[in-house]
Amino acid sequence: MPTTHTPPRTAAGTPYPRRWAAAAVMMVAALMDLLDVTIVNVAIPSIGRDLGASESALQWIVSAYLLGFAATLIVAGHLGDRYGRKALFLAGTAGFGLASLACGAAQSPGQLVAARAVQGVTAALLVPQVLGSFRTLFQGKERGAAFGMYGAVAGFASAVGLLLGGVLTDADLFGWGWRSVFLVNLPVAAATLVAGAVLVPATRERSAGRPDVLGGLVLAAALVAVVLPLVQGHANGWPLWGWGCLAAGVAALAALGVAEGRRRSRTVVPLLPARAFGLPAFSVGVLVQLLFSVGMQGFFLVFAVWLQGGEGYTPMQAGLVTVAFSVGGFVTAPAADGLAVRYGRLVLGAGALLMAGGFAWVWAAVEGSGPEHTGAWPLVPGLLVAGAGLGLLVVPLVNVVLSAVPGDLAGGASGIFSTAQQFGGALGAAVVGTVFFERLGSGADGFTEALGAAMPWVVGAFVLCAALCGALPRRATHPS
Repeated sequence: MPTTHTPPRTAAGTPYPRRWAAAAVMMVAALMDLLDVTIVNVAIPSIGRDLGASESALQWIVSAYLLGFAATLIVAGHLGDRYGRKALFLAGTAGFGLASLACGAAQSPGQLVAARAVQGVTAALLVPQVLGSFRTLFQGKERGAAFGMYGAVAGFASAVGLLLGGVLTDADLFGWGWRSVFLVNLPVAAATLVAGAVLVPATRERSAGRPDVLGGLVLAAALVAVVLPLVQGHANGWPLWGWGCLAAGVAALAALGVAEGRRRSRTVVPLLPARAFGLPAFSVGVLVQLLFSVGMQGFFLVFAVWLQGGEGYTPMQAGLVTVAFSVGGFVTAPAADGLAVRYGRLVLGAGALLMAGGFAWVWAAVEGSGPEHTGAWPLVPGLLVAGAGLGLLVVPLVNVVLSAVPGDLAGGASGIFSTAQQFGGALGAAVVGTVFFERLGSGADGFTEALGAAMPWVVGAFVLCAALCGALPRRATHPS
């Protein structure tokens, strides 16, 4: 069923006058989520020591947030479209603040993992309302500028998150240590909640269908069923129930896709748009997005543990090393969309190969150091190259893929991409983290051997991304 926007306007028919102030408020709220995806990674070793967390618990601290986000995102977007975005935005912001407080106050790994899952769910409530409101509040060039602002802030958050996590953990403000990476959200959430209630207008879609809540619950259960045995398998000796759980999760995802494809109701919005998945370019693009996230989240989880546990870096020093990766991304990201319009999939394939090559450089530098400490400088060239590949692969990926998707499916297709990104990150923390911790012995040599065992999975994910890019469209749509 087609939907139509209900842009807020004054009595004179002019656009909402405080739309840019509202956009700034919503971007600050979204920034909390964008930072929390990476800010925790550098603090993971400190969290493990302080709470006595097991290796699987460390993986869950990362994965629980991403799974909560992935499982809720699509339904939350449809709920905002149908019932109003402002209410869900404010609820998500308040919930995120309270969940952050619970994270900062956690006294056990289980409490922290549960709070992280709630954080992910509440982040998924607020983020789609930001993007949906931008589509409604802005038209023409202003809309492009608003989404450009979102992209710039997202890039900034990814770059700053790892460094900020190290700075806050090392600073030990008020004796909070790693808890600061969560508690810093409290004043931001409180201020955003007040400003949002005043400045953000109520918007929705006039003809939005009813969200498929039951399908959303099945999706959530299936995603957890896939990740659970991968994280817990090592600690439990890879029992038979784990393989059964994994098979059930995959089967549930397949069954959900079939059921969505056969749906004939015009009042319920499909959770997984079957028409989009029928397009090879879209299906391949989702797989590229998922594999990219597997490699990214998997690498930065084990890299942070290796730097601090094996090389003796402080959290802030570990964050500083990763700045090289962010610099590489900032170099290529501004030109990526323009290049993709001209060269399409070739740009994405080159980006994936650069990421594979950059991380292979890091792997070789670690292996080449032998029993000696590697040091930061041998790692920098590889991180720079991998970051440059990130800008070429991720920035234009959705644009290239959506060039093959009908316009009426673009919104739902974008939601699937975001879900694949979050789920891929959870898979990466589970798979790469499990390989790393299985090989982890004692002392620096043990950490280096463990990283060496994990890196083929990281590099392989990006090599496979590069191969799959050959099935993507030849050109992207124009950025306008």
